[in-house]
Amino acid sequence: MTAEIVKRQLLSFGNPGKADHSRYFFKTGKGQYGEGDRFIGVTVPESRSVAKANKNLSFDELKKLLDDDYHECRFCALIILADQFKKADNAGRKEIFEFYLANTRGINNWDLVDVSSYSIVGEWLLDNDRSVLYQLAESANLWEQRISIISTLAFIRKNDFADTLKLSEKFLTHRHDLMHKACGWMLREAGKRDEKTLTYFLDKHCTQMPRTMLRYAIEKLSPEQKTHYLTKKIRN
Repeated sequence: MTAEIVKRQLLSFGNPGKADHSRYFFKTGKGQYGEGDRFIGVTVPESRSVAKANKNLSFDELKKLLDDDYHECRFCALIILADQFKKADNAGRKEIFEFYLANTRGINNWDLVDVSSYSIVGEWLLDNDRSVLYQLAESANLWEQRISIISTLAFIRKNDFADTLKLSEKFLTHRHDLMHKACGWMLREAGKRDEKTLTYFLDKHCTQMPRTMLRYAIEKLSPEQKTHYLTKKIRN
């Protein structure tokens, strides 16, 4: 199994129309967050099928994929890494976690973060020192910042909300809509498990929250609660 074989398999699924759509969807124009990214035009199920067929790829070969110009090569590498992490022993998980953080340069769009960060970084940090999350949050790199908050989904699923709340508070004044969406999503997930945790955060911060973050966070609340928080936001 090699990176070149994976790339050839992905290229065999290539669809120019889907590639054009992906370039638009992932904002690859000049000055946009995905500027210059290239696409083959492969669907997520097709990428997953290639990943499954090459699930034992080595770190050396995975690094080649993560360094590849094509988005789908990087996506496939991350699916493989997440699957390897799930099946590894503790020592293997540590290696995958460290490899992941050493190669964030290739994790450079929201879908790449979302498909991998909570299932690698988040899962590892369930029982380990979480200070790395706050180092990522302080990064000048948007994608490392997103890794920090999306990784907390692993904690949320264990009913552990503290880091989600701390990071969401930190990102209240973030300039990028993608971070507003990420924080709102994680707050919503926390609220689905413990509504009081969410409403406590909203009562404290809803007037400061970017509108997108607020709308994502309140999505599962009752119509009356939504109206309450949106009205409070508007009045302030």
